[in-house]
Amino acid sequence: MNRSLKFTLAVAVIATIAAALGAGYWFGRQQPAAASTMAMADAASGDTAASPSPAGKNERKLLYYRNPMGLPDTSPEPKKDSMGMDYIAVYEDDAPDDSGAVKVSPARIQTLGVKTARAEERTLDAALRTVGRVEVDERRIHDVAPRFEGWIERLQVSATGDPVSKGQALFSVYSPELVSAQKELRIAETLEQSAGNADPVAREGARRLAEAARERLRNWKVAGAAGSQNALVTFSSPATGVVLEKKAIEGMRFMAGTVIYRIADLSTVWVIADVYEQDLARVKLGESAQVIIDAFPGHPFEAKVTYLYPTLNAATRTTPVRLELKNHDGMLRSGMFAHVEIATAGKAARLTVPPSAVIDTGDRQVVLLVLGEGKYKPQAVKIGLRGREAVEILEGIQVGDEVVTAANFLIDAESNLKAALSTFTAPQSAESAKAVAKLYQAQGSIDSLDIASNTASVT
Repeated sequence: MNRSLKFTLAVAVIATIAAALGAGYWFGRQQPAAASTMAMADAASGDTAASPSPAGKNERKLLYYRNPMGLPDTSPEPKKDSMGMDYIAVYEDDAPDDSGAVKVSPARIQTLGVKTARAEERTLDAALRTVGRVEVDERRIHDVAPRFEGWIERLQVSATGDPVSKGQALFSVYSPELVSAQKELRIAETLEQSAGNADPVAREGARRLAEAARERLRNWKVAGAAGSQNALVTFSSPATGVVLEKKAIEGMRFMAGTVIYRIADLSTVWVIADVYEQDLARVKLGESAQVIIDAFPGHPFEAKVTYLYPTLNAATRTTPVRLELKNHDGMLRSGMFAHVEIATAGKAARLTVPPSAVIDTGDRQVVLLVLGEGKYKPQAVKIGLRGREAVEILEGIQVGDEVVTAANFLIDAESNLKAALSTFTAPQSAESAKAVAKLYQAQGSIDSLDIASNTASVT
């Protein structure tokens, strides 16, 4: 009996000790979690209801907490989203204002490498750049073509490309038709002289016959042929220049109107530039231009726009524009490739900003105005001519306005992001934020719990 009692007491003592150990282990597991929960509550309480302090005037005013993933969800107090990420605090000086301005901290400005410049009036170098080709001035081309048939007896200029002077002999020809006309003229002149004492009718007939022979030779443009006894007629160069074409060969027969020589005066040449259809309105007659030839890269030629052709190439959508320039040294040759810059802006001062200051969104152009204290505002502008170092601004800003020229794309992207988020997340005031995030309480029982999907079914 004693032995049974002792065994029962031993079992009871062991059970009591085991229960005490289990309770202690469970209590120890729960204390850190409770302490952590209380600490988070204290922190949240400190964020939302900070006690007044002497430095309260310098504290940033908290508006609300927004979802870290950009979802339309706000909270008046700190919380975590379904993935355990902390909500982001939004302060009054961080939120975009009604004008669309965005504030960037000094540290971020330095990190982004923000650079600025002021809008100023200046002469714009808005040269229209295109390409062209050198061509001979059509008004300075001269053809040498006899008006009668004959044979070439002798050549005084025998090669294409030879330089010639005005009045220089080119070739001599023999023409039976010309010889007959010369004989007829001599006979008519003899009759005219012998009819001096004859009756007036005979004298008038001789005079008319001689005049008809002279007119025939004049129509053939044979200089000195009227009194010449030589059967050969020499043709001379009509202008100073070079021989572009020479079809003459000694002994060759030619017909009336055959071009024997083509002479061109190259002291002035043309450059035919191809201007795109959308740029035609910028080109005006009389505008100056600069021509660069690949063969002479360090020798720019000054030119002037003299004609805009009334045709357009349907395949390339370009219109030929004629430029005229001097060629005193004979450096320019027909067919040379030319780079052309036409000064289309003139010398008037225009409101300009650096090209890097303009952000082209596709349907509009924007610059970032510097408002001071780290604030930047996107401002739509209307641009005009584009130059090498500046862009003309027609509307949107004024002289002296400061604009961002570097890192403007990053600031504009941040501004657009904040503006987009504000349409979803920014309430009108802190009170409205609390109203949106109002909590509701109820009692119920949990039917099921799904840890994997982080959901619960409550009734």
